[in-house]
Amino acid sequence: DAAWLRERGACFITLTQEKKLRGCIGTLRAHRTLLEDVQANAVAAAFRDPRFKPLAVDEFDTVAVEISVLSALAPMTFADEQDALAQLRVDIDGVVFQYGHHSSTFLPQVWENLRQPAEFMAHLKYKAGLPPDFWHHEVKLARYTVSKWRETGNE
Repeated sequence: DAAWLRERGACFITLTQEKKLRGCIGTLRAHRTLLEDVQANAVAAAFRDPRFKPLAVDEFDTVAVEISVLSALAPMTFADEQDALAQLRVDIDGVVFQYGHHSSTFLPQVWENLRQPAEFMAHLKYKAGLPPDFWHHEVKLARYTVSKWRETGNE
């Protein structure tokens, strides 16, 4: 019933099982209430993440849920890749990478495993279907921050 849940919002739902990713689906731009976004993305993360088989009933008690509520996307301005990398804030920025029809994103939590901006960007490009050393002057980047809540006890 909280009023803030009825405001437009964008979120990602991340499911982990034994500290390993089990599903992650989200929305980059707010287009429905936060409550609707959480509900839709939770179902999608559990049952429609193409990287995993649908969650089975007997797995429900072994999965931890993390909700990341995204800020608005902030387009980045940069001269080249080195300039873009210098602007990234480790542990703070989620990043959206776009080039033509290629796109990907990493939540700020990914910094836990990819500590260096160059490594973070290389994996982001690979996730978008491009070589890790790819760069073009038409690359677009946007960043965002998250407020997150993690379920405890099912880790």
